[in-house]
Amino acid sequence: SLMIEWVKSKLNLKTDFSSEKEYKECVRDLIQHEKVVSMKDFIQHGDISCLEHSLFVSYISYLICRRLGFDYRSAARGGLLHDFFLYNWHIEKPYRGLHGFIHPSIALQNANKYFNLNDREKDIIQKHMWPLTLKLPRYREAFIVLLADKYCASVEIIKFGGIKNVNRLKEIFEI
Repeated sequence: SLMIEWVKSKLNLKTDFSSEKEYKECVRDLIQHEKVVSMKDFIQHGDISCLEHSLFVSYISYLICRRLGFDYRSAARGGLLHDFFLYNWHIEKPYRGLHGFIHPSIALQNANKYFNLNDREKDIIQKHMWPLTLKLPRYREAFIVLLADKYCASVEIIKFGGIKNVNRLKEIFEI
């Protein structure tokens, strides 16, 4: 998409075979877990599944953090699990409160149940909806993921070229 190309040019991001391979290594255990795979059954925006959206956010966050010398592994993993709430928020309301405000806590509870998370990954998941989540993110990787999330959601909602990028990630992971 034009926006991703612009972001890449500004940060001199290179997507190449080695970065795709390294990214896969960062999230391999997560992407193979049945609960993460089940995210494909929940619609996120338009016709984009929660898994597709999360992969998109995760990979963009990984590329940016890698380029900036930040903890790209935590960004990739936290980005993949940031919407790990496991329900169709368009239909079901299994929890009290507005989805935008409560789903980060639910995603973190679910992620803690199935995975060992470091402090950065927890912060990414818990605070990716800032400023709705009142507490500021503690780590710079969490800021990258929350910005990537806003960008990806916008792309998915207005269909500004994001589908090609999502399809490429689906090819990488054969989903």
